[in-house]
Amino acid sequence: MQDQRLKDFLKEFIISDSQLQELYKRFTAEIQKGLTQATHQQADIKCYMTYVQDLPTGDEQGNYLALDLGGTNFRVLRVSLQGHHEAEIDSKVYVVDKELMTGHGTRLFDHIANCLAEFVNEHSLNDQHLPLGFTFSFPCIQLGLTKALLTRWTKGFQCAGVEQEDVGRLLKEAIARRGDLEIDVMALLNDTTGTLMSCAHRNPECRIGVIIGTGCNACYVERVENADLLEPVYKIDKPTILVNTEWGAFGESGKLEFVRTDYDRKVDKDSLNAGSQLFEKMISGECVCVWKLIMSGILQQYII
Repeated sequence: MQDQRLKDFLKEFIISDSQLQELYKRFTAEIQKGLTQATHQQADIKCYMTYVQDLPTGDEQGNYLALDLGGTNFRVLRVSLQGHHEAEIDSKVYVVDKELMTGHGTRLFDHIANCLAEFVNEHSLNDQHLPLGFTFSFPCIQLGLTKALLTRWTKGFQCAGVEQEDVGRLLKEAIARRGDLEIDVMALLNDTTGTLMSCAHRNPECRIGVIIGTGCNACYVERVENADLLEPVYKIDKPTILVNTEWGAFGESGKLEFVRTDYDRKVDKDSLNAGSQLFEKMISGECVCVWKLIMSGILQQYII
């Protein structure tokens, strides 16, 4: 009897084949809307252009810095590309506390610049002029390889003075304020783009990058003729473009209501950005607290 009650309770969490097919249909339709100029603004899945059109060959060589910001921790890395698909990496993780996540953006970027300086000193890189790749894992409108406007914060961040601003410029300004770092920001990208690129460095067949962590997102290789948002000048010499889907926003227009549960709605309602990033909240690590709500529901109904 008790086993049957538990099975009945869990039924709403099981997605049928027909629901999966409908989910696929709605998902691909949103991607098409995002890629198309006329429907882009109405699309849940925006499909932003990254302006990255070449994948690594594995033969690259040189020393670089990388900065990865996308959650309550961020990483600074020294990457030594050695050709033959090989790379050596040294990294250190730094904490972004709640005060920095919700304070003014200047404080956040100054903290990042201070951590960069600490890393450079610890690795005796002070005498080197280093190029830096900045992985910024929040929804942005990319305007070039080093310029991207933050459309909105996610993952619990609410820093003032950053939304609708160029985050590449904000990082450069923070580095300049210190006055002791010889670092050039050469590329600004989403973590899914970085995932795709790093995997392609080892495996040239890689065409999709997926992140499932604090948040959830994907990047993929698209043909330029399908990228309506891409300026014609970028379609002349290169056949493909990497697209940052920002699929975490899927469902904001109601497309996921047929599979969302009351527990999903509770998680969304109690979040800092209610009504946003609904697909991400259903599957990402930041919202794993949904399991606590489900178990609480089971206990309250005396099922176990």
